[in-house]
Amino acid sequence: MRTRPLKVALLGCGVVGSEVARIMTTHADDLAARIGAPVELAGVAVRRPSRVREGIDPALVTTDATALVKRGDIDVVVEVIGGIEPARTLITTAFEYGASVVSANKALLAQDGAALHAAAEEHGEDLYYEAAVAGAIPLIRPLRESLAGDKVNRVLGIVNGTTNFILDKMDSTGAGYQEALDEATALGYAEADPTADVEAFDAAAKAAILAGIAFHTRVRLDDVYREGMTEVTASDFASAREMGCTIKLLAICERAADGGSVTARVHPAMIPLTHPLASVRGAYNAVFVESDAAGQLMFYGPGAGGAPTASAVLGDLVAVCRNRLSGATGPGESAYAALPVSPMGDVVTRYHISLDVADKPGVLAQVATVFAEHGVSIDTVRQQGRPEADGEASLVVVTHRASDASLTGTVEALRKLDTVRGVASIMRVEGE
Repeated sequence: MRTRPLKVALLGCGVVGSEVARIMTTHADDLAARIGAPVELAGVAVRRPSRVREGIDPALVTTDATALVKRGDIDVVVEVIGGIEPARTLITTAFEYGASVVSANKALLAQDGAALHAAAEEHGEDLYYEAAVAGAIPLIRPLRESLAGDKVNRVLGIVNGTTNFILDKMDSTGAGYQEALDEATALGYAEADPTADVEAFDAAAKAAILAGIAFHTRVRLDDVYREGMTEVTASDFASAREMGCTIKLLAICERAADGGSVTARVHPAMIPLTHPLASVRGAYNAVFVESDAAGQLMFYGPGAGGAPTASAVLGDLVAVCRNRLSGATGPGESAYAALPVSPMGDVVTRYHISLDVADKPGVLAQVATVFAEHGVSIDTVRQQGRPEADGEASLVVVTHRASDASLTGTVEALRKLDTVRGVASIMRVEGE
């Protein structure tokens, strides 16, 4: 074993960073044995140096992250500060000064992953980011390495624990959205400002990363269709149960049937209770991968939290350190396919549409005619009177597979009918 340690700079020492530092210290001997050399925490960049950080030598703490990555003797920079800047500049600077990078920064990778990979390649360094998607779940490396010889056709998953906790609570207890969100906040699953989670920005960034790796195509955050879950109601769950479904916020990355394009989207969807993702409860994550040779694979586990995310960071740290000792680098960006990313209007799926209509003869025929005129085939229809609203009824239509564009045109035409009082909800149906 080499006795000279590999030096690690840690950028950020919050929930994840503090766990990374703790594991590096408590598992130092095991990490050294696995890597073939000891690893040394050489510096920790933070914004508030006065805060007490148990187990970390105060002499290692600095507020000058730039000076830390420019030291020249750093082997690996671990970036867990998040956000776009200064993380982007710090990472590219680390490459320039001879360090490889392990990052958990999904937002930055989804926005500028191609540029970061190019910078890493230019300087002959590694860029690893297992912790950026689905916390402790090994997902990036299986897609990037284990399935490198296969053709991935679809990635379907729950990649945000906060939203899954909220939706699971609504499903299991009948709670409304706000009530479930309040509980998630009280338990620490939701941030004080939950926008990134509940409006699906977080999941969209992860979808961009997954799609890019799975399809060997550059997919940026702007390419991902995003729809949050704040409009999901208890009535939607009641409708889902009648269909033998539940509702999940899904990240869906698909290769077109002809192989000529890809799509990436995040939105709430009904999935059958028989689908493996339907049983994913609480704040857990799970990702379903479909490929030609391997078939259907499912990856499941805790998708967030300090210790689970730190586990993924440390796994990358070991891999990068091993590469450094051998004088090699791991896999970089694979974007050779360069497939176009199709707009959401081209996506084909099933739909569950709930309409408030006049309770009188002929309404169903009018509605069915509109669907037919827009080329949308109806699978099932259910009409039920509303005792609380005399003269009105609820009409639920479930379609066969249709494009998003054709469904949008259908709904616009339905709104113009005098007998349609309103569109109560529209939900996609996936996983069949």
